[in-house]
This record gives sequence, structure tokens and C-alpha cells, in this order.
Amino acid sequence: MPEVAFTNLLGVLVIALVAPLLLGFLPRVRVPAVVLEIVAGIAVGPAVLGWLEPDLAVRIVALLGLAMLLFLAGLEIDVHELSGRVLTAALAGYAISLGIGLGAGVALDAAGWVDDPLLLAVTLSATSLGLVVAVLKDAGAVSGRLGRTVVAASSVADFAAVLLLSLAFSEDDAGTGAKIALLAAFAALVVVVAVAVGWSGRSMRLGDVLVRLQDSTAEIRVRAAMLLLLGFVVLAEKFGLESILGAFMAGAVVGLLDRDATSHPHFRVKLEAVGYGFLIPVFFISSGLGLDVRGLVDSPDALARVPVLAVVLLLVRGVPALLALRDLGPRRTAAAALLQATSLPFIVTATQIGVATGRMDSVTAAALVCAGLVSVLLFPAAATALGLRDPADVPA
Repeated sequence: MPEVAFTNLLGVLVIALVAPLLLGFLPRVRVPAVVLEIVAGIAVGPAVLGWLEPDLAVRIVALLGLAMLLFLAGLEIDVHELSGRVLTAALAGYAISLGIGLGAGVALDAAGWVDDPLLLAVTLSATSLGLVVAVLKDAGAVSGRLGRTVVAASSVADFAAVLLLSLAFSEDDAGTGAKIALLAAFAALVVVVAVAVGWSGRSMRLGDVLVRLQDSTAEIRVRAAMLLLLGFVVLAEKFGLESILGAFMAGAVVGLLDRDATSHPHFRVKLEAVGYGFLIPVFFISSGLGLDVRGLVDSPDALARVPVLAVVLLLVRGVPALLALRDLGPRRTAAAALLQATSLPFIVTATQIGVATGRMDSVTAAALVCAGLVSVLLFPAAATALGLRDPADVPA
């Protein structure tokens, strides 16, 4: 057996089990488990107690967790809802987000807080789609006007942010023109694979085999999805793009092909079980282990970045919600703004890439992640308090 120690991974899995259990015993504490996982990772990591560290075993599982997180984010996107006026408003909103983010980045660059204004703009331009959809579902507002507006804006923001991060900030040294050409080639290959998979799915014989094996120990649909995920990750890396783009596109393709789930209703539940039951918590706890909170605490100037960046995040993703003011009204537009400004997983991902490529220092990365934690803790609760359902959306 290879010489790999699993002690740190064992400790990470203990945190992954205890965090949701603790929240389960305290139902009035409305804190997402991901927040507790990152905070626990910080507490037991090298920056505080020093009990655990992100060694090889933890890093490998965390990398798979990141891929699974982006895969499930892509799976959430419903391309059939993105059309016409909704799509136009979502695209315009994302352009506004980038503009505000660039302006804030230039100002913070002048203050010496950030090194790359564009990276800051892209980092703050996404929305935590999975969390936002869960909040909307709990409020019974996911199919209402506010829900459709927020989900469309969040879907476009997530896709565009992943695309820009992969295109502009990958570790590959190819020029912009070469990267665009590689991206076009990768996209064409994704379309070919999607068409081939969709065409093969029309085979009645293959369909019968899939139905027979999908709930057996073969778990054939889950295996196929994992193959597609890792296949797209490898392809993205071969094309000189970030692996997160491959993972995200794999989820989007599976979501597009899985439109009619009547013959396999448990498929997505199983995928979420693989991701949220094992891989994804390891990614978030590992992110906490590697977070440079000591650099934040040791410097009042660095610590001051957290509330400032939280406000910038609210402006970057919240201001575009004003495009829906006429349809939603002031109160629910404010709620939509708060939901659209809820972001954490992408911030964690982008800051790790920024540190790895030398475009962001560890203290700024820690401040951005802490700002994301603030958004997840406060923004959904405030949005819910403002009201997410419109009486016009509720059938009589």
C-alpha cells in the first residue's frame, strides 16, 4: 500500500460529520453547514490550534470535492429557463457586476489591498446558486417572479464567472488569442460529446439496460456521470484551461440531458449524496485549514478588509437586481439583491487560484473568504425577512 497517511483526512471527516449534527441539534441557528465547516477548519488548522493540516490525502480528496461542487453547480442550471427577456436582463446584470467590480478593484488596488482588479471583479461576480435555490425552495418562491429572476441571474453569473476565471487566470502561459481558440475547441468538443451521449440515450436497448442497472450495485448512471465529470476535467486541463470549467460544463451537460427524470428519479439525489456526503465537505474544511487568518488578525488594516469587501460584494451582485425593480417592487428587489450577493464556494475557488498563480496574496484571499462567510450568514436571512413570496405568485 502506498505511503500515504490518512490521520488528517480522518480528522477532516470527523468535522464533516459533527458540523451538520451540531446544527441539527440547534435548529434555531440558521447557519449553513458550509460556514461551520470552514470555521472549524480554521480552528483546528495550522493558523490556530495546529491539530490538522492539509496533507496529500486531504488535498486529493479536496480537489475531487471542488470538481464535484462545480459539477453540481452546473447541474443546477436550467438552460430552458434562460431565454428572451430573462436572459437579456441576466446578461446585462452580469455586465453591471463586472463594471462595479472593476471600479472597486481599481480603488482597492490604489489603496494597496489587491494586486489584480480584474481578478477581484471576477471573484465577486458569482452567486452561490445551490444555496440560493435552497432558500427559495424553503420559502416556496422558486417558481415565482422573484425566484425566476434570481435563479436566471445567478445561473448566468456562475457560468460567466467560471468561464472568465478559466480564460483569464489559468496557470497556462498561452496568450489571450490562443486561450480563446482553445476554449472554442473545448466547447466544440463538449457539444460533440453531449450530442453523442444524447443520441446514444435514444437507443431502446441501451435505455432498458440503464434502467435495469441504475438502482443495482452497478449504479450505472452515477458511474457514467463521474466518468463524464473527470473526462471533462482532464480535457479542460489538456486544453490549457482551468479544471473547474470542465467540471462545471460536465454538470451542465448532465443537467441538459437529464430533462426527463421519470425513469430515474433518484439519480440527482445519488449524485448529491456522493458530493455533499463525502467530497465537498472535505474541500470546504481543507479550505479553512489553509486560510491565512493569522495574517488578518495580526494586522488591523488587513482585518478591516473583511467588512469593506462584504459591502463591495453586496454592491457588485446586488445593484444589478435594480433591473427588476418594476416587476418586483422595492422590497422584493432588495431581497433579490441580497440573494444575488450571497456567495462563498466560488470565492473560495477563485482565491485559491489567485494565490496559486501569484495574483493574490494569502491575506487578501482570507479577507475575501471571510466576506463570503458574512454574506452567507447574513444576506439570505435578511432577504427572507424582507419577504420572498408575492401574493400574485401564489395560486388561489
